[in-house]
Amino acid sequence: MKKIFSTVILFLISISMSIAQCAMCRMTVESTVSNGRSQIASNLNHGILYLLSAPYILVAIVGYLWWTSSKKNMSPQTILRQRIRKAFSQLQ
Repeated sequence: MKKIFSTVILFLISISMSIAQCAMCRMTVESTVSNGRSQIASNLNHGILYLLSAPYILVAIVGYLWWTSSKKNMSPQTILRQRIRKAFSQLQ
């Protein structure tokens, strides 16, 4: 759980440092920057990154909930068998 949480936090931090622009957005930003308004470019980048990250976060949440519900429905014997198989496969 700590690995997943730290990966998500790292992903969100790296998104804020990314620059993502399509061709039409780039032309708009270049024209506004040449007019002296650079705040619009920054806001446009943040909006694009927000729209980019939202579906990935939703899929991750749904996947995590699905995974936890499937683990709850397993019997303790099944979980023990899976752990034993995993341990033996790592030894080989």
